Amino acid sequence: MRAFRLGLAVFVGTHAIPGAQAHLVGLSTAQGQFFGDTFALTIGFAPGDAQQLLPEEHRPKGPWTPDGFQSARGLLLWLAPQLWQVHVDGKPLSPREVRVNLLPGDTVSFQLLFLRPREGRKIILRALKLGELPPSHRQLIVIENQSGSQRVQKLLTAQDDTLELELSAEGAIATNAKDETSGSTGGPQTFGGFLKLGVEHIWTGYDHLLFLFGLLVVCRTFRSTVAIISCFTLAHSLTLALATLDYVNLPSRFTEPAIAASIVFVGVENLLRRGAEPRGRWALTFAFGLIHGFGFATVLRDLGVGAGGKALTVPLFAFNLGVEIGQIVIASLVLPIVWRLRQNEKFDRHGVPALSAIVTVAGVFWFLERTVFA
Repeated sequence: MRAFRLGLAVFVGTHAIPGAQAHLVGLSTAQGQFFGDTFALTIGFAPGDAQQLLPEEHRPKGPWTPDGFQSARGLLLWLAPQLWQVHVDGKPLSPREVRVNLLPGDTVSFQLLFLRPREGRKIILRALKLGELPPSHRQLIVIENQSGSQRVQKLLTAQDDTLELELSAEGAIATNAKDETSGSTGGPQTFGGFLKLGVEHIWTGYDHLLFLFGLLVVCRTFRSTVAIISCFTLAHSLTLALATLDYVNLPSRFTEPAIAASIVFVGVENLLRRGAEPRGRWALTFAFGLIHGFGFATVLRDLGVGAGGKALTVPLFAFNLGVEIGQIVIASLVLPIVWRLRQNEKFDRHGVPALSAIVTVAGVFWFLERTVFA
């Protein structure tokens, strides 16, 4: 009974966290391109993030409908010039044209068109509104020349919201920080940013963590634990790469419910086997790990990684490495506690089923949230 109360407290505590579900890290994009003397900057936000940038009294209480978006267009056009600050050789530029659209796929697109002085060489771009979004928000900015053959990119945060670049006399992007593996500039910043993003994603990806916990709570040997973690890692790494490369594409409306269903399956199986370790669970882990990999890939696709086959290798490797580091840290903290508790016969008899019940209930909650109540 004590184990059940403890499990119930953990469950309630987890769901008391505002928005405690998968993919809490806010993601947005900014893409800049030079067209002769024009510099076009296109910023993409999820509607929920765009709404947070509006005055509180004008924020809608639910998702934007097409009519609701049209009603808010005036405010969004007012907001657009405030999103970015652009300086050329120390002189501020003001956009000569502003556009706002709600794109298919539920993305709010802001487009700012600037007239770049012919003699301008040094350009400084600063995202002004990241500090008004949750601290975990990240924005990937990619700047390319007219042909798209040269680009500079950086993953921005509220603490590091500025990108600097220089243009040659011919208007080409000039920089010394070249990432040879991806064909893009700004490699070190991008590697570190995507590494951190991977760690944050797994640490705030409660569905991924709960799935892994449901698998490991019944493991009795170090060998079986290593097998489970290795199969999960191999599987989600495979589909993460394939989905980011766009060889396989599974929409999130299918991926997210399937991830929740995998949690329910594992929790129920634990209960039916009364906490005993199921045989051949490595195969089940691999199969469900493939589904979870599509969930990881959603993060990179939302940031435009791999679009056009560019700037892919370093972000993909760094993000996946971050996921693995975060996963290992969590496992190294949780598993010794679970193994120690399993030495107690009462925990083995009552605690493991109670925890498995929590896993099942959480999975059912997420499944309903992502299907019936979506």
